Amino acid sequence: MRKLGYGPDKKMQLTVSTRNVATFRDPAVILIDQLKEIYIDAVLETIETANWHHKVTRKDYTVALNNTGSGVDDPDQQFYENYACGSARNYSGYCSPELDKKFDEQSMMTDQEQRKKLVWEIDKKLQEEGARPIIFHTRNATCMQSAVKGLTIMVNSIYNGWRFEDVWLDK
Repeated sequence: MRKLGYGPDKKMQLTVSTRNVATFRDPAVILIDQLKEIYIDAVLETIETANWHHKVTRKDYTVALNNTGSGVDDPDQQFYENYACGSARNYSGYCSPELDKKFDEQSMMTDQEQRKKLVWEIDKKLQEEGARPIIFHTRNATCMQSAVKGLTIMVNSIYNGWRFEDVWLDK
């Protein structure tokens, strides 16, 4: 930042836009606080939910903090949705035909160790290029009473397996 003329006496000004709900606002506030360390003074712009997706789709922001939930814990979902050329949810507009080919390559691999290695290489490249920086990861957990029977918790998703036709209370 100093090479660009910024420092303690001259800070860059910018707006961080995000949806007006706690799960978006809280990390945006933390981001704004951390940006101060590199001479960026940011202000928070909260957007009502009804307007949020229109705003990011139009790319009407300087910096936007967006949560991306995934239906499954698999690289395909993240790569194709958030980074592939032409994806409707690739809000930053990042496009690398070279990496698109690697997305396809890793998707077809049957050797999981080799796939993991390629996925890490892809991730490293995406991070180096600032394609859509990851600011934080959430952790979720499920708690239940011992009287709840028949509930199957999925190991690769928080969304799958929540049908309750086979669940009962043993009381």
